[in-house]
Amino acid sequence: MTLHTTTSQTVGPYLHIGLAPRNCADIAFSGRTDQADRIVVEGQVIDGDGNVLTDGMIEVWQADAAGRYDHPEDVRSGRDDAHRSAWGFGRLPTEHEGRFRFTTVKPGRVPAPDGSLQAPHLVVAYFARGLLKHVSTRIYFADEADANAEDFVLRSVPEARRHTLIARLEATGHYRWTLTLQGPADRETVFFAL
Repeated sequence: MTLHTTTSQTVGPYLHIGLAPRNCADIAFSGRTDQADRIVVEGQVIDGDGNVLTDGMIEVWQADAAGRYDHPEDVRSGRDDAHRSAWGFGRLPTEHEGRFRFTTVKPGRVPAPDGSLQAPHLVVAYFARGLLKHVSTRIYFADEADANAEDFVLRSVPEARRHTLIARLEATGHYRWTLTLQGPADRETVFFAL
């Protein structure tokens, strides 16, 4: 009997079948925030040629507005069950024309490994057919210029590419960000090796 190499599998066609029941586009720490504190982040996923990418999935993980994660390893003082967030994670598919939209709260600043504070940001993972491994990046906010200038991760990115990580403010509480896979360095989103 001869064994043949099987094809490599990417995220695959089961993406929506297996994960759709767990989709959550409202990661605003339900029950812990006022509607006025919520923000909307929307955008689009495109390739290096500007073609939209549909049938992908975005995962978002973040701290709450006070800069605390709903995670046992976040043991900073003052954290107790009364301050635990109801949610800080969301998963949503990209829709027609590669679009996505989610509601959340702007996260607070969290400590960096060097002791400084990181700028408010969202941690993002993107999965899709054709990707053997998801890509990881961050979303920062354009109206946090001072904090962004101090952020140790953002400072590690070449200045000419930092804009790919910053969501622009379109209206009060409404941000737009484009995730660009591949393409010229000035347009491709910066991805991090984790």
